[in-house]
Amino acid sequence: MSTRIVVTGLGAVTPVGNDVDTFWDALVSGKNGIAPVTSFNTEGLATTIAGEVKGLDFTGYVDPKMLPRMDRFILLALVAAKETVKDSGILEYPDLDLERVGTIVSSGIGGMDTLENETYRIFEKGPRRASPFMIPMMIADMAAGMVSIDYGFKGPNYGLVSACASGGHGIGDAFIAIKAGMMDACIVGGTEATVNRVAFAGFCAMKAMSTQNENFETASAPFTKNRDGFVMGEGAGLIMLETLEHAQKRGAKIYAEIVGYGATGDAYHISSPAENGEGAQRAMKMALKMANIKAEEIDYINAHGTSTPMNDRNETAAIKAVFGEAAYNVSISSTKSMTGHLLGASGGIEAVACIKAIEKSVVPPTINYSIPDEELDLDYTPNVAKNREIKYAMSNNLGFGGHNVSLIFKKFSE
Repeated sequence: MSTRIVVTGLGAVTPVGNDVDTFWDALVSGKNGIAPVTSFNTEGLATTIAGEVKGLDFTGYVDPKMLPRMDRFILLALVAAKETVKDSGILEYPDLDLERVGTIVSSGIGGMDTLENETYRIFEKGPRRASPFMIPMMIADMAAGMVSIDYGFKGPNYGLVSACASGGHGIGDAFIAIKAGMMDACIVGGTEATVNRVAFAGFCAMKAMSTQNENFETASAPFTKNRDGFVMGEGAGLIMLETLEHAQKRGAKIYAEIVGYGATGDAYHISSPAENGEGAQRAMKMALKMANIKAEEIDYINAHGTSTPMNDRNETAAIKAVFGEAAYNVSISSTKSMTGHLLGASGGIEAVACIKAIEKSVVPPTINYSIPDEELDLDYTPNVAKNREIKYAMSNNLGFGGHNVSLIFKKFSE
């Protein structure tokens, strides 16, 4: 499995920008994407803030007649897919074999808006009033299905569900599948749209979300001592992966190379991470082994960094265990401080952030870093981006159920 896999296209729709350039510029400038929720009535909820996608007109991407037949998580994926496909230029290749192009678009939850709305309708008006589109709008694989249909990609086509690790798992699986010869290229990443009353009620009941509603601009505060929970976000992030040979044949622009993937299970607890991030440690070690590099060669880690007390403490412990003294030399940041936590889409947009960081030689900051936590003493790139040559970047995603993913991207060279 010596085939080299490269990144040739990027797409993102996020709470801080609806395309890759706007998203990246926002990250570098430390823009906050968290604000009071506007999409539903938050009365009675402990948390009333989120990172919502703003100013996006879906009629520019989808036939208006189809809009009522698609859940928001599907629509967000279609927006990111359009940018990714265009950026990659893959459809302009005259010898493209559509049967060798895959689609893996993951989601942790899927069509929760549809589930919520249709449940109300069924209980209020009876089961015969359910929409015939309810199931295809709701099931989590349908973002992948619709992207595949839109572009005629007939290779492997599915979505993964592993909570907040979904997007990362999808990218890792695409990497392995391309190496195994199942396809030449794959559009892959994650999408999520769960800023609604049902999702908020559930996460608030778990006491997982920040309740710093009045201080919404600083509520998502990974690694800082006064962090009190994550802030939910929504959006989608996709990348185009290809074999190096395929990319070079068609003269594609190459952003970076993907060289490492680790995936492990905690076998510990339904929502709490294993002590000292034991599962995350093994995922990072697995990714490093596949990449055939030492931990000290990693220049940047885009941390899972959710802003929950337990995640940030355990992820820091995991990094220290894997990197040893080199943990104090690596630049770390959590872009969730700006976007909020996009759940199953996190791995997608954070892969884009890693790839742009490599391309631009810039480490995006962790904003809202105000009060250092004595237990957390690594370089979290507090509040201001910094210039740094990045040869290798690691992206970590961890999910409820004990799912751990680590991806490694490398600056491309012939």
